[in-house]
Amino acid sequence: MSEWQQISGSVTAPKGFKATGIAAGLKPSKTADLALIFSETEAIAAGVFTTSEVRAACVDYCRQRLQAKASARAVLINAGQANAATGELGWQDALKSAELVAAQLNVPPESILLASTGVIGKRIRMDAMESGIPTLVASLSDEGGETAAKAIITTDLVPKTIALETIIDGRPVRIGGMAKGSGMIHPNMATMLGFITCDGMVATHLWQEMLSRAVNQSFNQITVDGDTSTNDTVIALANGQSRTAAIMEMGKEAQIIEGMLTEVCQYLAKAIARDGEGATCLVEVQVTGATDNESARRIARTIAGSSLVKSAIFGRDPNWGRIAAAAGRAGVSFHQEDLRIKLGDFLMMDNGQPLDYDRSSASHYLKKAAEGAYLKEDTVLISVCIGNGSGTGQAWGCDLSYDYVKINADYTT
Repeated sequence: MSEWQQISGSVTAPKGFKATGIAAGLKPSKTADLALIFSETEAIAAGVFTTSEVRAACVDYCRQRLQAKASARAVLINAGQANAATGELGWQDALKSAELVAAQLNVPPESILLASTGVIGKRIRMDAMESGIPTLVASLSDEGGETAAKAIITTDLVPKTIALETIIDGRPVRIGGMAKGSGMIHPNMATMLGFITCDGMVATHLWQEMLSRAVNQSFNQITVDGDTSTNDTVIALANGQSRTAAIMEMGKEAQIIEGMLTEVCQYLAKAIARDGEGATCLVEVQVTGATDNESARRIARTIAGSSLVKSAIFGRDPNWGRIAAAAGRAGVSFHQEDLRIKLGDFLMMDNGQPLDYDRSSASHYLKKAAEGAYLKEDTVLISVCIGNGSGTGQAWGCDLSYDYVKINADYTT
C-alpha cells in the first residue's frame, strides 16, 4: 500500500477518460439504467468473462472483439435486460447497440465494448436504447464516474467505486474502477460487472495477464449465494495518457501497476460481497499453511460459500464445527490434527482439537459486525491454518439472511 494512495474519483480519475449515466427508460423504475465509459484515445483492452455455457450476447460480442483487436474506445453498459438466452435477435441487438453509440462518438463499431445486466431472457429495449444514446454521449464528463456507477446497479444497495494513484518516472499514474453485483455471486465468475481504467501504458499481453491474475485473487474469490450467471464481465482499459514509458515486461513498474490493479479489484470484490442481497456483514476467510496458494484459495472459497457457515453467522452462532467441515470438504488434502481455527480473536480449535472459549463474547463479536454495516467493524474474520506450507489465500462472502429469500422470490415480479 505504500506504493500508492487512494484518491477521489472512479473510472474518470485516470487521465483521458470520461463517463456518464442516464435514465433511458430501460428499467421500469425509471432510474438511471444506461452508462458509458469513453477514452479520448484508443486504449489497450483486456477482459475476463463468465465461464457459463449460457452466455449473454454482450459476452460473446466482447470476446470476439478482443480476439480480433485488443483495444477499445468505449464501453456501453445497460441495466434492466440481461440480453441473455435471447438467440439471434439478442445478438443483433448487441450489434446495433455498438453501431449506435459508435456513430454518436464518431469511432468505428469495432472500438465499442458492451455489457448488460438485468433479467435473463429479456432483450434490450432497443427503442429506449436508440433514443437514449444521443443524450448519453452528450452528457459525457470527466467527472461522470459516479453517475455511471449508479446507472449499472440492479439489486445493489450502493454503487461501488474506487481510484488509486502512484508515481512512476515522476508522473502520476492512476487506476479507477467501478462494479455492480449483489446476488448470484460465486467464483468463475460471479454475477457482477467490473470496469477498470488506467492512464498508464502496458503491453497488450501483459495487461491481459495482469487482469487475469487480479481477477483470480478478487472477483473469483467472492461468494454470496453459490450461483453464477450469464453476463459476468470485467473489462480493463489502459490508454497511456499518463505519458509514462510503456511497460513491456514484468519489472518494478509492472509490479506496482499490477499491485494497484489487484487492490482495485479486491476493493470492488469486497464491496460486492458486503452488499450481498439481504446481508448484514462481510465475511473474510484467511487460509494459511497450504502447500500452494490455489489450495488455500480453494479452502477459503469453500468456507465463505458454505450455507451452514453463512447461516450460523447470521444467527450469531460461533459454530466452528461448520467451518471445520467446510474446510474438510474443499478437496484439498491436509492432516486434521494440523487444523487451527479462529473467529476474530477467538481461538476455537488448535492442533485439530477443540478449545474452550467464551461463547457469549464470540456471539457478541458476530452481532457487533452486523451492527457495523458499511463500517470497518462490519467484517467477520475467519482464520484457518491447515499446516506449515507457504500457501495462503483469501475469500470474501456474507451472511445468509431471511431477506435474501424475500429479494429473490420477488425479483422478476
